[in-house]
Amino acid sequence: MECINLAEKFDLFGEYWTPKIVAESNGQLVKIAKGLGEIVWHAHEQEDELFLVLKGTLIIRFRDRDVSLGPGEMLVVPKGVEHAPYAQEETHILLIEPRSTAHTGDVSSDQTVALEDQEWI
Repeated sequence: MECINLAEKFDLFGEYWTPKIVAESNGQLVKIAKGLGEIVWHAHEQEDELFLVLKGTLIIRFRDRDVSLGPGEMLVVPKGVEHAPYAQEETHILLIEPRSTAHTGDVSSDQTVALEDQEWI
């Protein structure tokens, strides 16, 4: 049991939309990611996905609307709902999701990071 300093963890990497695992609790992975631009449209058929913005602004695009999140705001995307996160500026995000959650659901793109390739920092 050690304190996890998220600001220090964000300083350890520069890539965007590449989740890094910082903790695990009851089968849920706690991940951080930097966002800039957009990530491919996708859905997670079996898992909800929690987004908590720590810095910047994250827009979660849905087919019928957009939801804008600022620092300290969070949104849970229900399983099966197609979405495409977008950030106009570098945005720091904390995600909580089951260990089984594939990065971009069933969609494979050059942005996809396989579960086995998501690194612990």
